[in-house]
Amino acid sequence: MQAGRTAMLVIGERHLSTVLTEYTEHYNRHRPHQSLDQRPPDPPPVTNLGAARVRRRPIMGGLINEYSQAA
Repeated sequence: MQAGRTAMLVIGERHLSTVLTEYTEHYNRHRPHQSLDQRPPDPPPVTNLGAARVRRRPIMGGLINEYSQAA
């Protein structure tokens, strides 16, 4: 395995479907896109991080993380 890569053991068709659904959502809505100057297509609102609490949401069992402002 190359450095920086992570593996996931998929256990069954239902698990594979869940993993693919989560990854597709992240890939299409939250990750940076070169054609958008490294902004995501569905960007979260800009937040003053000095005054806000940040919430981490693990995706795909923690292989990817998304961050947002906590309520």
